[in-house]
Amino acid sequence: MKRVIPVLSLGALLLAALPAHATDTGPAHRDSYGTKAVYTPGQNPRTYQQPPAGYTAVFTENVSRHGSRAATDGEDGATILALWNRARADGQLTPLGERFGPDVQALEAAMSGVGYGNLSGRGKDELRATAVRLTKRLPSLFASIAENGEKIDVVSSGQGRAVDSGTVFSTALTDADPALKSAFGPARVDKNLLYFHKSSGGADYQKWLATDERLAATLKSVTDQPASHRAAARVLGRIFTPAFVRRVVNGEFSSTADDLAAATAVYDLYAIAPAMSEESPNGRSWDFGRYLAPRDAAWFGYLSDAEDFYEKGPSFSDADITYKMAQPLLDDLFEQVEAKRDGTSTLGAELRFTHAEELLPLAALMRLPGSERAATPGETYTYANNPWRGAETASLASNIQWDVFKKGDDYLVRMLYNEKEIAFKAGCRPVEKGSVFYDLDELERCFGRS
Repeated sequence: MKRVIPVLSLGALLLAALPAHATDTGPAHRDSYGTKAVYTPGQNPRTYQQPPAGYTAVFTENVSRHGSRAATDGEDGATILALWNRARADGQLTPLGERFGPDVQALEAAMSGVGYGNLSGRGKDELRATAVRLTKRLPSLFASIAENGEKIDVVSSGQGRAVDSGTVFSTALTDADPALKSAFGPARVDKNLLYFHKSSGGADYQKWLATDERLAATLKSVTDQPASHRAAARVLGRIFTPAFVRRVVNGEFSSTADDLAAATAVYDLYAIAPAMSEESPNGRSWDFGRYLAPRDAAWFGYLSDAEDFYEKGPSFSDADITYKMAQPLLDDLFEQVEAKRDGTSTLGAELRFTHAEELLPLAALMRLPGSERAATPGETYTYANNPWRGAETASLASNIQWDVFKKGDDYLVRMLYNEKEIAFKAGCRPVEKGSVFYDLDELERCFGRS
């Protein structure tokens, strides 16, 4: 029997999904950008805890999403410009809508100039700044790497923006300390480790994504509801006259886009525009926020988050298909530290560059803050009942970092999530209450490796 997925009432879901402050006035909240949010470090470095007495840094490693980038293709621009050109020909643009087409064309030209899917200027800046902060966080480690001839390994998914992220990050390290240049060998590609959602290790996941009826029904129940259509009409109403919006809603242009697809295209351009800020006119931003009221940006941000939550994040509580394939990546984090402890590694740092499709499952597998809770059967993910947010879980340039410290034969590990010190999952015991440092033996026990 085909399972029927319950749908929350319009009022309940609308109120639950929107941030409390999302209205028609004021700036849009960071959550409205979903996983396209630009990077913000999570903590002032001056507030980091110091390791216990006698411990010195001997190793660091990361898993980093690529930096801010252009959209992966021009489909959104093409879709909405097709409608815009028709409305202009029919004299059915609003005064604000008259400005919309040129703004879209300029943004698309900038993204085409960067190269669709490639790092933007902002993305490169994000990575450089993160690298510099890393050297300042662990100055003795990098001095030791240079002095002792240790190596720094750089590995990526092989996708252009991830490869370039590794290059930019590495260059920033050597710019900060030219003595590190000899530590770098050729960068590597490991698709199975850092692009697993499209490798052989993700075959079951790919099948599930394409064929699972519960997933499809859940996403349809979230997206295709009256609240979404009303938000879409408001978005389109800023650009097109009421008569033209009715034509879109009534399906006259269904070969191009229905109301939800058209409004989503506007939202997608809004979401990616901050990542392209350095390529904007005079570098002052694109101001696509004028085309969506904050409450509508919040709604479409929620829809984007819901899709990522179910397809790439904690998803359903009775399944682990979205994140079990991240286990080899978690294993690699441990294996690099264990090799350092066992004396079989000459590395001082292991730097990995990947994508949201890998970082989101890894966060869910590790139960990182915000990724601890899946959706129970019969309960729809909303902002009210779940802390998961794409902007915090896997923004552009987001990262997980482990720093390793040694005293004698003892090794401690500290984890930072977007450069904020965080605890390991529940059940892992730090060296003392309130500490962010964990004995490696304890982490192996907690994660079932001992």
